[in-house]
Amino acid sequence: MGSFVQVFLGAIFGILWLLVLGRVLISWIDPTGQSRMASLLVQATEPLIAPVRRVIPSTGMFDLSSLVVLLVLGALSRAFL
Repeated sequence: MGSFVQVFLGAIFGILWLLVLGRVLISWIDPTGQSRMASLLVQATEPLIAPVRRVIPSTGMFDLSSLVVLLVLGALSRAFL
């Protein structure tokens, strides 16, 4: 039973990681976020990114909060494998 939980949590962290990565990539293509895909990715990932954005100091035009979330999700995914 323990391995099911590990696989399930690993899959959840992996999916969240891909969503955040998708948000980063789509922000280069559609920086205004007007497309359906961009708005879907923003809505799905904003609960993860917004708290990190409040903690990390502003670095000008670069938003490093997505990078921090990707690193944390990657570490958590590896911890459960």
